[in-house]
Amino acid sequence: MRSRVRGWRLRPSPLRRRSDVVETWTVLGVAVLLFVVAPLVGVIAAWWAHDDARAAVREQRAERRHVRAEVVGGTSGGVPLAHGGRQPYALATVRWTDPENGTRTASARVPAGARTGDTVRVWLDSEGRSVAPPPDGTAVWQHTVTIGVCATGGAVAVILLGHSCVRHTAMRRRLAEWEQEWARTEPEWTGRRA
Repeated sequence: MRSRVRGWRLRPSPLRRRSDVVETWTVLGVAVLLFVVAPLVGVIAAWWAHDDARAAVREQRAERRHVRAEVVGGTSGGVPLAHGGRQPYALATVRWTDPENGTRTASARVPAGARTGDTVRVWLDSEGRSVAPPPDGTAVWQHTVTIGVCATGGAVAVILLGHSCVRHTAMRRRLAEWEQEWARTEPEWTGRRA
């Protein structure tokens, strides 16, 4: 029958080694790091990523503008192109009226399935080139969650790697201590001289 004695590594005992105490305190430290510090690292990284992504979206919205344009040329043949999980789009020739430059025509991204004569919203950069729309709130939150999860996972990996190194060192030390004890005890048991 096997019985377990809780906390034996911290109690005074002739079997307890210093490495046992170090390993016990290391396990407690690792538990605190895993359940407090790693999630905190993930939250801080996610917070930073969220602020950074929102600033990038604001910058893109300031640089880009959307206009209502009429599709005047056929859309590109073949399979519609997808962009970052958004609605699929195709390339088509569109025409719009710019207050400064009058009527303009360009190749632009339009929703897949748009036909000649349809009115679509087109995003343009400062030079009038067709660009993808700025990321929406969902994309910002996906970025935030991804960065947070990756930072937490990285912190957990570093903590577990450090714990593994400490356990390996403690085991080597424990074996060295046992070897020293056996070197002192063996002559009494076997009758041999060291």
